Amino acid sequence: MTTYQTLPAELRPLLPSPEDPARVTHEVPETHGGAEAREAWSRAGPASGPGRRTGRGLGPVSKAGRKGLALADDYARRYAGLVTMSTVAAQASSAAGGGLSDVASSEASLRRFLHGLPGVDAVGLEARAATLGTRSIKTTAKAYAIDLAISMIDLTTLEGADTVGKVRALCTKGRNPDPTDPTTPRVAAICVYPDMVATAKAALNGTGIQVASVATAFPAGRASLPVKLADTADAVAAGADEIDMVIDRGAFLSGHYLSVFEEITAVKEACKRPDGTAAHLKVIFETGELQTYDNVRRASWLAMLAGADFIKTSTGKVAVNATPPVTLLMLEAVRDFKEQTGVQVGVKPAGGIKTTKDAMKYLVMVNETLGDDWLSPHWFRFGASSLLNDLLMQRQKLTTGRYSGPDYVTVD
Repeated sequence: MTTYQTLPAELRPLLPSPEDPARVTHEVPETHGGAEAREAWSRAGPASGPGRRTGRGLGPVSKAGRKGLALADDYARRYAGLVTMSTVAAQASSAAGGGLSDVASSEASLRRFLHGLPGVDAVGLEARAATLGTRSIKTTAKAYAIDLAISMIDLTTLEGADTVGKVRALCTKGRNPDPTDPTTPRVAAICVYPDMVATAKAALNGTGIQVASVATAFPAGRASLPVKLADTADAVAAGADEIDMVIDRGAFLSGHYLSVFEEITAVKEACKRPDGTAAHLKVIFETGELQTYDNVRRASWLAMLAGADFIKTSTGKVAVNATPPVTLLMLEAVRDFKEQTGVQVGVKPAGGIKTTKDAMKYLVMVNETLGDDWLSPHWFRFGASSLLNDLLMQRQKLTTGRYSGPDYVTVD
């Protein structure tokens, strides 16, 4: 008999969990949704009728969603005896011949560990991501989710034509996204090139908004390690609170995993400040260039083992950036890493997330896969530039009852 426990974990969120869901606790203004919205967002109801499920306050599943549930049930019948995601690290560690603390002791050991991770079921992964994307969202939950999404944005400008004036204007927008409504949350961070860190730091002084800087020869990462470390150190010295580094995709795809691991650990060391504190490190995979889901899973585990504070999908500079299936796979990797090590790591999808509807899909995935512990800008971010404008227009619609045109929000 198929049960929730026998269903492969990458498909479990398609079926009702026997456990009570955790509640969202991230603080947003009580004037825009508040407690009622949090209740609606986190509530899970029972199944109600054939093929229907009430999600965490998100309403019944659509026809496409019901097809996804049927697919999940079929997978449960076919694959109930196979390894579940909760055993991923244990199986890979066994293949590597030791515990997680030993997997990076040599190139061979790290390779055995990463290739010992179970292969990704692409059909199941994409089906689950598609199903989660069909959830309808109640108005009260949507108001809360919009504010939450705004508070999770890394508002970004990474162009060759960036100027001091443009960066200052972006910081002003991050501090006060909607000048007509002071209850609008601030963004999480402003993300710039290293030479603009000092400008952003001065403009954001006292606001609590973080300054994030790309580094390590962003976006291609084609430079020697000393150059990458100097790039990182310069950004940290200028006041960067967070460093977004890119991995050497060429080395990773060539199977030189230990080289990539050691580069991440070296950059992590370069994030340290003289006073003993350190900038948080986000590790960018450029998933659009990693070719397979298996490689995304391997890169996720490699980066987390090397000390990443966040794992990030993309630079936003290639044709394929963040996608729901890839982000879902990374969320699952983070969940399993926390289960095995007790260490919580954040996730940042970046590039191609432009609309409120897109953002809602990602928040649903976080809620279903990781729960409320990650529903916070401390653990989940959106790398975006145009997303904020759409969120603001949707927020104004909920507040005033009418849509504002694009001329009512600032140009990025």
